[in-house]
Amino acid sequence: MLLYTRRHCVVEWAFTSGKGYLDPFNEVELNVVITDPDGREITVPAFWAGDRTWRVRFAPRQIGQYTFRTVCSDTRNPDLHGQTGTILAARYDGINWLLCRGFLRVAADRRHLEHADGTPFFWLADTWWMGLTRRLRWPDDFRALTADRAAKGFTVVQIVAGLYPDMDWYDERGMNEAGFPWARDFSTVNPAYFDMADLRIAHLVAAGIVPCIVGSWGYFMDFAGPEVLKKHWRYLMARYSAYPVVWCVAGEAMMHYYLTRDPQRDTDAWKRTRQAQWAELARHIRALDPNKHPITIHPTQFGRQQVDDPAALDFEMLQTGHSGYPTLANTVRMLEEALAARPVMPVLVGEANYEGILESSREEMQRFLFWTAILAGAMGHTYGANGIWQVNTAERPYGPSPHGTSWGNRPWDEAARLPGSGQLGLAKRLLERYPWAQFTPHHEWVEPHQTAEKRMLPHAAGIPGQVRLIYIPAEASWIAWRGQMAVKGLEPDLIYRAFYFDPTNGAEHDLGTVVGGNDYVVPKPPVFQDWVLVMERR
Repeated sequence: MLLYTRRHCVVEWAFTSGKGYLDPFNEVELNVVITDPDGREITVPAFWAGDRTWRVRFAPRQIGQYTFRTVCSDTRNPDLHGQTGTILAARYDGINWLLCRGFLRVAADRRHLEHADGTPFFWLADTWWMGLTRRLRWPDDFRALTADRAAKGFTVVQIVAGLYPDMDWYDERGMNEAGFPWARDFSTVNPAYFDMADLRIAHLVAAGIVPCIVGSWGYFMDFAGPEVLKKHWRYLMARYSAYPVVWCVAGEAMMHYYLTRDPQRDTDAWKRTRQAQWAELARHIRALDPNKHPITIHPTQFGRQQVDDPAALDFEMLQTGHSGYPTLANTVRMLEEALAARPVMPVLVGEANYEGILESSREEMQRFLFWTAILAGAMGHTYGANGIWQVNTAERPYGPSPHGTSWGNRPWDEAARLPGSGQLGLAKRLLERYPWAQFTPHHEWVEPHQTAEKRMLPHAAGIPGQVRLIYIPAEASWIAWRGQMAVKGLEPDLIYRAFYFDPTNGAEHDLGTVVGGNDYVVPKPPVFQDWVLVMERR
C-alpha cells in the first residue's frame, strides 16, 4: 500500500476484515506502528468504523518517507495483522496557519502555548458545549457559526464529544443526525455518530480553529465508569489525534449529577478517589496520543484541584462563576492564585460569565474579563454566549436543565451577534501587534492601580522599555477625567507614542508623544467607559 499526503495534513486509509466478529468494537484492538524518516516508531490507534472496517488517520510532522505495519489483537487475522505500507509526505504549501505552523505544545516559559515552529498561540475560545448535536445543523448552521467566529479572530472552540452536560444520559437533545454516540448501556460505540462529528471537527480545522475536545462531563465517571471512559478516549484519539487539537479530560470533573443527593460524595475519601480517577485518565490519554497534544481539564473551580497530581495536566482551566458583577473580582483573584501556584503551567479562565446569562454579563463584562485576564498573565481567554453553549433554536429552545429551570431561550444565531464576541476579537488583534507572549504584569506602572481590595481600578502589563498596556475599567475613567491618574516609572530618554484604544469598536484616539523620565498624567478619556491606554516605544 502506497499513500501520499503533505506535512501536517491528515491521510486516512482503511482495513477490512474478511472475518466477522460478534462484537468488533470490544473484541478487536488495532494499532498501526509508523516509522518516521528518522527511524522513530509511532503507535497510532485505529478506530472501528462499522461492519468489518477499521480506519487509520495520521498526520506526518516531517517531510519524507514513512513506513507502517499493523498490529492487531487478533494475530490470526491477516487482513488486520501484519499489513504493511509506505506513506510519502511532501511539503505543505497551503495557507491554513494551523497546518503551516504545526501542532500545539507548552512553551518553554510554561506560561503559554506555541506551535511546533515556536510561534506563540493566542487562545481565544468560544464555548460550544453541545455543538456536535443536530440542533446546530450540519452543514448550514455549523458552517455559519464557524465563519463568524473565524472572522472575529477566535482560535479555539471548546466542544463536548457526545457525553454532554445539562442533561441526563440518553436525552434526545444529545443526539446528532446519526443518533447517540454510545449504546444506552455503554456496551459499544455508534460509529455513525462520530462520522457526523468528523465533518464538524474537520471543518473547524479547515477554518483555522483548534477544537478543544472535551471527552465527557464529569458525572459520566458514574454513568459509564472509568473503563468505558478509557475506551471512549481511545476512540476519540484514533479519530482526532491527527488533527491540531487540544484534549480536555472532562467538564466540571468533580461535579455530581444535578439531581444526586448522596452525602457520601462530599467526603474527603470520595474526592480523593475521584481526583485519582481523573489523573489516571489524563495519563491514559497522554500514553495513547502519538502526537502529545496539550491536556487540560475543565473544573468546578481550579483545574489542578480536579486531579491528585497536577503534573497530569499541561495547562490549567478555571471556572469562576456566572453571576455577573459579583464574580468579576473573584475571577481576578482566582486567576492570580492559579498563576502563582506550583508547578507552573499556563492558565486561562475556561468558563466565566456567559454573555447574556441571567439577563446580565453584557459586553462590558466580557471586556473586563478578557483584559484583566490577559494583563494578569493568562495564556488566553475563553468567551461564551448564553444560547450558543446549549444551542437554542428559535423553533426549539433547549428547555429546562435537570434541575427544572432553563438558562434562557435566546437562539444561537441571535447570541452569535451579541457584541462581546466581536469586541474580544478586536482586543486580540490589538495585542497581536506586539509580542504579547512576552508581556508580564506591571500594575505598579499606573497609579492608582488594582489591588485585592479594589479590582475595578486600572490593570497594567507589557514589556519594559517597549510597550505598556493599561486597562482602565469604566468605574476608573472618572479618576482619569479628574486628572488624578498617572503612568509611573517611564524610562528616561525614551519616547513613547500614546493612544487610547476604544475596546467597543477598535478606534484609536491619538494622544501624541510622551517623553520618559517623568510621570505621565493620563488625559481625559473621550467617553465615560472602559479604555485601554497604549504606550508604544517610538
